[in-house]
Amino acid sequence: MSAFLIIKAKVTDPVAFRAYAQQAAALVARFGGHYRVLGGVPEVLEGPQDPRKIVVSEWPDTATARAFWNSPEYAAVRPLREGLG
Repeated sequence: MSAFLIIKAKVTDPVAFRAYAQQAAALVARFGGHYRVLGGVPEVLEGPQDPRKIVVSEWPDTATARAFWNSPEYAAVRPLREGLG
């Protein structure tokens, strides 16, 4: 059964964020995931609007999504996004 990783982010420096995004995208593909929504802003039908962007990636299963998220490869890329949103 597919698993979905949903990330909400407010990017404050889009130019600097690209380095993280490019490396993360390569890892997502390498670990067997693919993006379903990339940078979309949700339409809130009820309640307060959330200005953060949404990224949704689909994975073959939860174990694969967790393997990506907890991998040493992703841990090395993660600091690139710090302080950018």
